[in-house]
Amino acid sequence: MGVLNVTPDSFHADSRTDGIDSALKTVAKMLNEGADWIDVGGESTRPGAEPVGVSEEKKRVIPIIEAIRRAHPKIAISIDTRRSEVAKVAIEAGANLINDVSGLRDQKMTEIVLSTGVGVCIMHMQGEPKSMQDEPHYSETRTDVANELLHRAHNLIEAGHPPDRICLDPGIGFGKRLEDNLNLLSGADWIRGPHNLSVLWGVSRKSMFRDLLNRNETSERLAGTLGVAAHAQKVGVDILRVHDVAEHVDLGRTISELEARR
Repeated sequence: MGVLNVTPDSFHADSRTDGIDSALKTVAKMLNEGADWIDVGGESTRPGAEPVGVSEEKKRVIPIIEAIRRAHPKIAISIDTRRSEVAKVAIEAGANLINDVSGLRDQKMTEIVLSTGVGVCIMHMQGEPKSMQDEPHYSETRTDVANELLHRAHNLIEAGHPPDRICLDPGIGFGKRLEDNLNLLSGADWIRGPHNLSVLWGVSRKSMFRDLLNRNETSERLAGTLGVAAHAQKVGVDILRVHDVAEHVDLGRTISELEARR
């Protein structure tokens, strides 16, 4: 899943796009490199970020989604939003999946998922982006995260939403300490639940690599990111949300070829 940030303040500056032409060039590049999904976001949810108004978020993402869908009728597009008003219009514009960092806290978001049958990624976030890194705490990280995500997924499934249109994201860096992030990344099966739900990891160039490797700049964090990606392939993660598509595709193909010859 290639990241397309239609924002002026996303934490990794190289991922930002400005305007439809810039976005389409970035999308074409990521698709050529092997992306299966394009994830469009109009609000930065980095630690400390200020929220963006609904109208501004729509203004940023809807024309981009419409343009991508016109240019690439068959590709998979996700809308990275926590607002039901944005998600509704994004689906009408051509999005196939709602990537909700707030984990369906908005009841209207659940209603949209159920009424449209759209795919959904439910992410775990403790707190809000502006304050989520202010002393996060868990009783047991994996248990707490799994319980919350599986509860929300169970509610969707009980209401008739197909399990194969649900994926779960443990929310690396969203109200998590380094030790929490590492515990969550130790495997993937702990989060799948009885329906064996798909798992998405979004770790690309995040601040855990500052804490783990002393890499302060996002431009210095590709090696750490690829290390997690190699581990993700080993433990069976289904989707990786990344800034650097070509590097991840090359890594994945190399590992697959080596594994096939063991």
